[in-house]
Amino acid sequence: MFYDQLAAIVGKEHILADEPMAAHTTFRVGGPADYLVSPESPEQVAAVVGLCREQKVPFMVIGNGSNLLVSDAGYRGVLIKLLENYQEVTIHDRIIYAQAGALLSTIARKAARYTLTGMEFAAGIPGTIGGAMMMNAGAYGGEMKDIVSQVTVLDGEGRICQYSNADMQFGYRDSIVAHKDLTVLEVTLQLEVGEAEEIKAEMDRLAEQRTSKQPLEYPSAGSTFKRPEGYYAGALIQEAGLRGYQIGGAKVSEKHCGFVINSDHATAADVKALIDHIRQTVYENSGVMMTPEVRFVGEF
Repeated sequence: MFYDQLAAIVGKEHILADEPMAAHTTFRVGGPADYLVSPESPEQVAAVVGLCREQKVPFMVIGNGSNLLVSDAGYRGVLIKLLENYQEVTIHDRIIYAQAGALLSTIARKAARYTLTGMEFAAGIPGTIGGAMMMNAGAYGGEMKDIVSQVTVLDGEGRICQYSNADMQFGYRDSIVAHKDLTVLEVTLQLEVGEAEEIKAEMDRLAEQRTSKQPLEYPSAGSTFKRPEGYYAGALIQEAGLRGYQIGGAKVSEKHCGFVINSDHATAADVKALIDHIRQTVYENSGVMMTPEVRFVGEF
């Protein structure tokens, strides 16, 4: 039985069956996954992925769920969650070694304690470093590509490989991970020694900027759309007359139009319908077709 095979790899205590994904995404929506599995080591990750491939069971690796919209129908297969059981962070000199499930905010705070600079921009990003590799996460002028030294991945053949910064082919909200069958296991960062007071001041400044300009009081997936070249997503949405526009419980934030928020018990269908409406309306208004940053999981 498939469940027994999973349990033999990770233990029954690390498997949740028919698990509502609203509890595992920052949008706070999403139906049940057949199985939510939380491995504790690269070997367990490789074994679970190998089992899914062998049994032809759909699978997907997730972290904090901060850029996912899971269907109300849920996910038929295995979601491999790299977060609580997979978040070790160690620092040696100016080098940080972080397992894929480590939160960017946690790593940034630890770097600050060691007086290392270069990661202040990431302190308020809600995702894991594994997810940050897929989309080359960034904010306020900084990107992961600026500080990544090496990435350990599980490839499509089940081999554990090392990718250099150049190998990762980082682009705007993009990397080779998004286009190949790769699972991020660990990331090595190289920072610089800084001044404690300056690092704290920059982190405080960015935190204040986020609080004042972003709707952090509502569930969301952060910036809903990639920035179109030559434009700002929020400005395009506002110019299209969509500030505060609402479908069901999903709403365009009045504080920052680049955010779709779960304002009142939204369903995944509400959020998807609003995203589609925004894209079409902005296109009709400005001729720009925006690309979602949000990843859609399951059937819509």
